[in-house]
Amino acid sequence: MLLIPAIDLKDGRCVRLRQGDMNDETIFSEDPAAVARHWLELGARRLHLVDLNGAVAGKPRNQAAVKAIVQAVGDRIPVQLGGGIRDLDTIERYLDGGISYVIIGTAAVKNPGFLQDACTAFPGQIMVGLDAKDGKVATDGWSKLTGHDVLDLARKFESYGVEAVVYTDIGRDGMLSGVNIEATVRLARELRVPVFASGGVAGIEDVDLLCAVEQEGIEGAILGRALYEGKLDFRAAQARADELNGET
Repeated sequence: MLLIPAIDLKDGRCVRLRQGDMNDETIFSEDPAAVARHWLELGARRLHLVDLNGAVAGKPRNQAAVKAIVQAVGDRIPVQLGGGIRDLDTIERYLDGGISYVIIGTAAVKNPGFLQDACTAFPGQIMVGLDAKDGKVATDGWSKLTGHDVLDLARKFESYGVEAVVYTDIGRDGMLSGVNIEATVRLARELRVPVFASGGVAGIEDVDLLCAVEQEGIEGAILGRALYEGKLDFRAAQARADELNGET
């Protein structure tokens, strides 16, 4: 079970939002690159970046912070990035700049052909982000709830060749209310590609619950507010996950 610290970028800072509300933020650092180095030093094996301004604007808005983070970690661990990625040129720039995986969210829902083109052009480096509430997919930085069923879309996107699915329960993200294990497992059982759980991890109990269903296809979990507010010790959590999965 890969535990992945999230670095959410807004106006060049590392922040956390509650339920995706751009007006309900907590600033944790003015120096996202330093935050990246911190997680690297604690043993992170991957980082998850989100350009929050980009997700709303539909184009990259935190390129300087992304570049600084990539330079800070070098090629020691993979970095995955989502938010505002709407065209192949943007993907190419990010990958050329050192990003390992690009996550396409809103554009995948609104323009599936773009996702298919991206998977063809950059095989093995395209992940899809599905943000859902009550089984329906949300877009545009979670501001719009669609009528699309998350399971149907996930199956279609898997057929395009996505590397993995990042599944976020937006009703729980940033709320420290626990992972929606049932919905995440339901999705993972429908797919052959790995699923990364996101949203709501509150403490070590959630790590235990996720590890218990890892064999269903849940390869990792993205951690946010619980880390930044000190409710979850990253080093201890990853050690616990390794122990439960027989990796130590």
